[in-house]
Amino acid sequence: MSVRIDGELSGGVPGRSSRARRILRGPRPEAVPGLVGRAVALVGLLDIAAGVFPRFRHSRMHTLAEVLPGSFGPFAAALSLSTGVLLLLLAHGLRRRKRRAWRAAVALLPAGAVAQLAYRHSLIGLLITIVLLVPLVRHRREFAALPDPRSRWRALANFVLMSAGSLILGLIIVSVHPHRTLGDPSLADRLTHVVYGLFGFEGPVDYQGATSWTVAFSLGALGWLTAVTTIYLAFRPEHPAARLTEDDEVKLRELLVKHGRRDSLGHFALRRDKAVVFSPSGKAAVTYRVISGVMLASGDPIGDVEAWPGAIERFMDEAKAHSWTPAVVGCSETGGEVWTRETGLDALELGDEAVVDVADFSLAGRAMRNVRQMVKRIERAGYETRVRRISDLGETELERIRRAAEDWRGTDTERGFSMALGRIGDPSDGDCLIATAHKADDEPGEYGDLKAILHFVPWGTDGASLDLMRRDRSADPGMNELLIVAALQAAPKFGVARVSLNFAMFRSALARGEKIGAGPVLRAWRGLLVFLSRWFQIESLYKFNAKFQPRWEPRFIVYRATTDLPRIGFATMQAEGFVTLALPLPRFLRRRRSAAERACAHTVAERDARAA
Repeated sequence: MSVRIDGELSGGVPGRSSRARRILRGPRPEAVPGLVGRAVALVGLLDIAAGVFPRFRHSRMHTLAEVLPGSFGPFAAALSLSTGVLLLLLAHGLRRRKRRAWRAAVALLPAGAVAQLAYRHSLIGLLITIVLLVPLVRHRREFAALPDPRSRWRALANFVLMSAGSLILGLIIVSVHPHRTLGDPSLADRLTHVVYGLFGFEGPVDYQGATSWTVAFSLGALGWLTAVTTIYLAFRPEHPAARLTEDDEVKLRELLVKHGRRDSLGHFALRRDKAVVFSPSGKAAVTYRVISGVMLASGDPIGDVEAWPGAIERFMDEAKAHSWTPAVVGCSETGGEVWTRETGLDALELGDEAVVDVADFSLAGRAMRNVRQMVKRIERAGYETRVRRISDLGETELERIRRAAEDWRGTDTERGFSMALGRIGDPSDGDCLIATAHKADDEPGEYGDLKAILHFVPWGTDGASLDLMRRDRSADPGMNELLIVAALQAAPKFGVARVSLNFAMFRSALARGEKIGAGPVLRAWRGLLVFLSRWFQIESLYKFNAKFQPRWEPRFIVYRATTDLPRIGFATMQAEGFVTLALPLPRFLRRRRSAAERACAHTVAERDARAA
């Protein structure tokens, strides 16, 4: 008896006709950008190799090298090199479905095909171009991504990277003709020849025959590409990164008043370097920041849980429109369930947030002995603490606290994203709590008797989330423990019943890995985390939080594919301030800029208050 499988009789070859149809139909439309991008990158690399290495041009690859797009005419090496670099630059944009990259590729490939026919009458070169061009034109709707946010710094970065790449490629070009080089030029001579050649001048290295022309035109092509791409990036229309507008901030604050109690990270959505998308009803919102092509949200959506799907859908539509990689870092278990259900994304436990219930906190008992002894010792040394609302501080004291917080920062850049507000003492943040440590016995310094600062943001109407911890490096150890205890003891006076402390990455792995009976895999994972703690506060932050006997709330990272995790991780490190790609500013310029930003924010807040 015959049985039908996939529409075919068992007597035939199952699935053969369906496979044939799939081959004739070609790749799925959503896979075309990736395939075309890889093909263009491969052709670009071969073009560069054909332009740089003479042995490549005269080896068994000679036939292929001659028909690659761009390798035609009397200046084959220079044209092949420049075309290869341009194709490499376009390949990344094509993989990301960028409309402008598609337009450039559609313009460049036919130009190369026409040149092939005009100079070499090469049908193979024309065929290569058609193979790349047909899927580009046929699936043009797949290349609809909008430009990324950018600034003029991109032009400077392009100039630096292209110049470095041109110097390296130029040094290779100058050095791969040993049998045609006159004399024995030193490395300094060859490097000088490269620099001169990039600007279109003859250098100190001489060659026999036409090799000097090949080298000169190749170096000139690299210099021309560096100049043209830098000028284009400097003068193209600017698309600055989205920022939180005044209207957006007002709407978010209204949502936090109604629903801010649900997520301890809610108030951090008010960072002004984030953008926001609202649900169609306006009852929910997702804040995000775009970093290195990753659309990175933090925490749970703001607002009514029933309206979350609408805000998440808008978020995903925005990511698709720009071909950004969607990701969420630090969402709760409920948030992770909604994100994965609505989008089909995956979730991975990232760590745990330490939450202390004020009613249950006490310094009594054996478990709190170390904290109790440390606090008593510091108090005997003459330190006192004050816990107040930001709105209760005078402007003079507030300015002193701002300057101290900036100068006591241990890094050049402000760290934090998912659990950091990025400002302190803003008039619009009057409900924030600030705990300060003072020592009146010492001679007053630049910041008076101020020795340490803890800043908390509101978590609904009855909670607070730790924002930053700063202390004078000359102060006694234990300032952070002292101020956390002071804040917890003063919390009932401000109506605060819950306090969220720091986030401990991979806490469960560290906790389980040190227990008896932990398996070899878990112990190895814990060992790696302990090793990485030399550079990142992984183990130390977990142990610091554990001192206060908190309850642990798991936090998750939401991602599209496992292959996206390295990229998302790098973007998260950039957002949190652990990796900085921007050019560093001198410290006096950073201080001047920070003062100007604070003055501008204060002026805007005063204007809004008067208008209200």
